[in-house]
Amino acid sequence: MADPFDIEEIFPDDDAASVRLPRRQSGPAPQGLAVTLMADYTLRTRAWLPSAAIVALLIESGVSEAGARTAISRLARRGVLQGRREGRHSSYRLAAAAAGQLSAGGQWLVSSAAGAEPWDEWWTLVAFSLPQQERARRRELRNRLRWLGYAPLYDGLWISPHALTEPVSVQLAQVAPEAITVFRARHVEFGVVTRRDPLRAWDIAAIAAHYDAFIRRWRPLLRRISAGRVGGAEAVRARTEVMDTYRRFAVLDPRLPVRLLPPDWPRPAARDVFAAVYDELARTAEEHVRAVATRHADGSIPAVSAHTVAEILAGVGAP
Repeated sequence: MADPFDIEEIFPDDDAASVRLPRRQSGPAPQGLAVTLMADYTLRTRAWLPSAAIVALLIESGVSEAGARTAISRLARRGVLQGRREGRHSSYRLAAAAAGQLSAGGQWLVSSAAGAEPWDEWWTLVAFSLPQQERARRRELRNRLRWLGYAPLYDGLWISPHALTEPVSVQLAQVAPEAITVFRARHVEFGVVTRRDPLRAWDIAAIAAHYDAFIRRWRPLLRRISAGRVGGAEAVRARTEVMDTYRRFAVLDPRLPVRLLPPDWPRPAARDVFAAVYDELARTAEEHVRAVATRHADGSIPAVSAHTVAEILAGVGAP
């Protein structure tokens, strides 16, 4: 099964040669939005939603009808969605494996946003060597490393300030265990001008700019939410987009320790804005999704259930 959090769905320009994974076009990416919609309202229950309802909700989010139907079909082929047919009607739900990955990915996304955990000044280094003829595995390994918060200090040497955990080890072992060596090390100043600081593996200023843009985009909506001026369709559209956008930070921001970052780092403020939009629209959006799903089903679909950021952190939908 393809990873529903695939990096090329988030940043397809990293390597446009892949033919297996979805690409982000200008505007909303249909497959990414479909996964976000299904996770936001069915991750807890893995409820079946009529395909017509998923299409209708995607159309409300700016996807064409043809694009919505194609996205659902491709997600089913990739194993992210599981389908069934009853007469002329088809329904889909998240595959069990996809639900597990989305639950774990959601926890990673919303956890430790303030980055206040202590740092022991040790770096994790992942060195790998794969021949040029194994370009697909090289691409998959690099994508997986980026998703896990690593960045290239040199071409075959990627680093992270975080210790190697068991889940990360499992992720890397799925790609190329025989080609990877992992070290834990401290940075040593050796007194020459040409040294390469580990922080140069990341563009800190660009990450901050992405956070600032996110805050500028979403903070004004909070006033309209507080005034009760956001209806059902808009609530679903905004909640889907804010999650679809915020999840990019799992790849952009490696959650570097605070002591390594500039003052007034915008990560906590961005998380607060995200949580406020996502949580405060939850009930309104849930009611709208249930209404749309019911309209395209033979009866009500009570298993539609929105969740909050706190519930994501607690592991909503986890096996």
